[in-house]
Amino acid sequence: MFAILAERALGPRLYGVFPQGRLEQYIPSRRLRTEDLQDPDISREIAMKMSRFHGMVMPFNKEPKWLFGTMERYLKQIAELTFPQEAQRKKFNELKAYNLQKEMGSLRELLESTPSPVVFCHNDVQEGNILLLAGRESHPTDKLMLIDFEYSSYNYRGFDIGNHFCEWVYDYTHDTWPFYQASLENYPTRQQQLPTLRSGPEAETCSPCLQLHFIRHYLWEDSGRRGDTTHEEQARIEEEMLTEISR
Repeated sequence: MFAILAERALGPRLYGVFPQGRLEQYIPSRRLRTEDLQDPDISREIAMKMSRFHGMVMPFNKEPKWLFGTMERYLKQIAELTFPQEAQRKKFNELKAYNLQKEMGSLRELLESTPSPVVFCHNDVQEGNILLLAGRESHPTDKLMLIDFEYSSYNYRGFDIGNHFCEWVYDYTHDTWPFYQASLENYPTRQQQLPTLRSGPEAETCSPCLQLHFIRHYLWEDSGRRGDTTHEEQARIEEEMLTEISR
């Protein structure tokens, strides 16, 4: 996977492999910070990079097994947990009072009834896996690079975008327990009403419009593979994607 992505210039170059690992390109850069994700220029390029990623045909199993396979593995691990302290057991039993198997069954039923294309997904587009390339900070369209592809697989498009939006909320550099901080108000909200579409993908970039800002650039990048759409078709696609991503 790494070799293919390197060859297609979607990741660091691969210089060689050996029994214990690989030799890959060092890239002068810094990882993005959580607050960077709200920058409209950065969000635009992430959308375009993700769209390109999703457009790839990769020589791997095309069945979208990763999402529920991961959840089922976690549930199995939960069932085998034990805790020595009474306070821990009490908290754990409170969590176990939720019927997680039933919840997951309901979720699977909902998602399987939600149209979402199965594409090659990164599955972990968070700020720590996006490099801001040194010397290219002001480049309009080519200043970022995705890295860390160990979760990448065929999966539902809506998960990859929805998961990225969730990452707007979490700061993993928090220096006290639990060493992350959630700011729910940072989740990108959408406009109450879709704005009139201009000749390009540009939308208003105020906070309430940032989901559409992302989606429109994602679709703008994708339009080169699918052909042009009318304004009416575009509006319908946007509404359907907002539902898909939210679910």
